[in-house]
Amino acid sequence: MTPHQPDPLSPPTPALIRTNTVVIGAGQAGLAAAYYLQQHQVDFRVLDAATQAGAAWSARYDSLRLFSPAWVSGLPGRPWPGSPLHYPTRDETAAYLRDYAAHFRFPLEPNRRVTRVAPAPDGVGYLVHTEAGRTYAAQRVIIATGPYTMPNIPAWAPQLPASVAQLPSRDYQRPAQLPGTGPVAVVGSGNSALQIAADVAATGRPVFVAFDEQTPAMPNNHFMWAFLMLTRLLGVSRHTALGRKMFRSPEPVVSGDLARLRRFANAHFIGRAEAALPSGGIQGRRAATPPLDAVVWATGYRPDYAWLDLPVLEPDGSPRHHRGLTEAPGVAFLGLNWLDSRRSALLNGAGADARRVVAALLRMPKSY
Repeated sequence: MTPHQPDPLSPPTPALIRTNTVVIGAGQAGLAAAYYLQQHQVDFRVLDAATQAGAAWSARYDSLRLFSPAWVSGLPGRPWPGSPLHYPTRDETAAYLRDYAAHFRFPLEPNRRVTRVAPAPDGVGYLVHTEAGRTYAAQRVIIATGPYTMPNIPAWAPQLPASVAQLPSRDYQRPAQLPGTGPVAVVGSGNSALQIAADVAATGRPVFVAFDEQTPAMPNNHFMWAFLMLTRLLGVSRHTALGRKMFRSPEPVVSGDLARLRRFANAHFIGRAEAALPSGGIQGRRAATPPLDAVVWATGYRPDYAWLDLPVLEPDGSPRHHRGLTEAPGVAFLGLNWLDSRRSALLNGAGADARRVVAALLRMPKSY
């Protein structure tokens, strides 16, 4: 065999797949983008690391419910099935997203974890490389992997002894995951922290809730949602004076969830978590816990876009964009917290952001 002859035993090199737009992520933001790309009759592919659309929802905790009712949580072109008044569960949300993708027959390619996005060598468009070996050449790339990438766990967490089991909220599914029968701490000041703490407290074991008492709370009912939708407060851009004020304000929790958790006699509020204790407990602003069996960190997430070889990230690794659009022509983000407004990271807001971002991308010239 000469050096110029291919080895017949070697697997064939996958062909470069050319398309107009690649959407990375098949959650609500990526599927909403797919809907508008399809409406514009654009050739596109949706890539997702999981086996099906909406898989991230299936991995969340069993007792999760949306904070918005079905009537305000639908994606464009397809309302939720069943009563519009109910608050969908985790499994209902995952099923809705699977049905949405199947109904519109989007060109979804599962098991396609993206490992690198970089400019094409000829300077026209981008190459999207995947772990499976396939490479896509596209004029446009929409990054819709969502805000839940790398858990933002306090720097002092490793000081807890190895006997204390630790897991981020994205890995928590049910109380039976937590070892032992003794005290558990749930750390965080958001709605997920309240739901998870109540989930564990319902088993009867002691739960210590490291919750910032300064966090505002508001009701979650149909009257509130009607008010928010009529006033369009959720859609106020953070690039306006009112939006900037809302963006700087702490996110409220659902007052009903907070009240429910307080009714558990075995739920103890210790204030914002401040440090690990040598005993295996956590020091809160108001009180300390006893030695713990486990900690659930519901403390938010930070970005992890190391696979983006593009000038679209801040020095701290967070996306640099204006209302989703970046300085890299044809590259945009969707599904981020406050991408443009409070609704941006919610099912409720995926459609509005996707409609605007897709329209803006398609107005850009085809060659850069």
